Amino acid sequence: MSASSVAGTERVVHPPAKFPFLDLKAQFAGIRGEVTAAVMAVLESQHFILGPEVSALEREIAAYIGCNHAIGCASGSDALLLALMALGVGPGDEIITVPFTFVATAGSIARLRAKPVFVDIDPISYNIDALQIEQAITPRTKAIIPVHLFGMAADMDPIREIAAGRGIAVIEDAAQAIGATYRGRHVGTLGTLACFSFFPSKNLGGGGDGGMITTDDDKLAEKLRVLRVHGSRKKYAYAVLGLNSRLDAMQAAILRAKLPYLEAWAELRRRNADRYRSMFGKARLSRVSLPVVPADRVHVYNQFTIRVPQRDALRSHLQAAGIPTEVYYPSPLHLEGAFVDLGYQCGDLPRCERACNEVVSLPVFPELREEHQNVVVNAIADFFHSSQYERIADVSA
Repeated sequence: MSASSVAGTERVVHPPAKFPFLDLKAQFAGIRGEVTAAVMAVLESQHFILGPEVSALEREIAAYIGCNHAIGCASGSDALLLALMALGVGPGDEIITVPFTFVATAGSIARLRAKPVFVDIDPISYNIDALQIEQAITPRTKAIIPVHLFGMAADMDPIREIAAGRGIAVIEDAAQAIGATYRGRHVGTLGTLACFSFFPSKNLGGGGDGGMITTDDDKLAEKLRVLRVHGSRKKYAYAVLGLNSRLDAMQAAILRAKLPYLEAWAELRRRNADRYRSMFGKARLSRVSLPVVPADRVHVYNQFTIRVPQRDALRSHLQAAGIPTEVYYPSPLHLEGAFVDLGYQCGDLPRCERACNEVVSLPVFPELREEHQNVVVNAIADFFHSSQYERIADVSA
């Protein structure tokens, strides 16, 4: 199979130069002027913590998402922690979530000495299986944290219905999903609170760590603004114990420069995802399971994650060809040492455990070129059509 065969052209395409999994340098090249001017304005002001840049970003994010309040903080991990603190979560409380996520989702719960209660994922979307939530609820359940994984919203209506009927809060972990929508509404407006990350690899990424919490609840918003500054409403007065978790002005300025491009970047990610689908279809790779997007959702593809048998062997094959991949996530949280005290065993959450062995994410960043995607898909086709794969499959069987 030639490098041009998947794209369906007759032109000979020579293998392109090596490309990264995520090309932040290419993104910066297109917005260098705006970002540089924003950073220089902060340096000239010498106002680095909170202040007008952060307030402006908060207003702009709230307007973009369609919520009443956006509260900046130091990271996406802190956003989760602060959201739980604002709800009064503490020792003995239980929070229902999934183990197929970044450690911060469950780590924020455990850090408050509350208990993460893990339920399994839907095998198609990789998001929380709403049908399993109800049986996990106990009198100690304080909140549910659905994760909008890879850039697609979880099925929120049944989650909201379950929670509302029992007076349980819903915290959206939207770290990977800014801009995604569910039935016409942006993630960040679908729960009691929502948490975003501005880590550089996110669709809207800063020049370091940064986070945001969104809510329509005035009282929770006020609590969060106090909690992020050590629990202080005025200097050297501490009504409650909070955190030092302020978003700095430099990050806010960079994010404000990038925000006007967010929708266009998401559209380019969707274009790349659609192109992968077309290429995989032409290659007739039945062993490759592609992302499935329900008609009521808009995906923003922070990751383009496929599912394959013999994932690790495929990754080695691609690495040898100079093709970058990542695995989100290679190990489920319920089997990690940090959560061993919860008592989960291998086999308790089989869908999640199987996904950890089979998923692999391909480059999908906005500046990715068609020829790069061609190389990726052809290399995957070469693997599954090769005697190497047949030998591995025979041994596995």
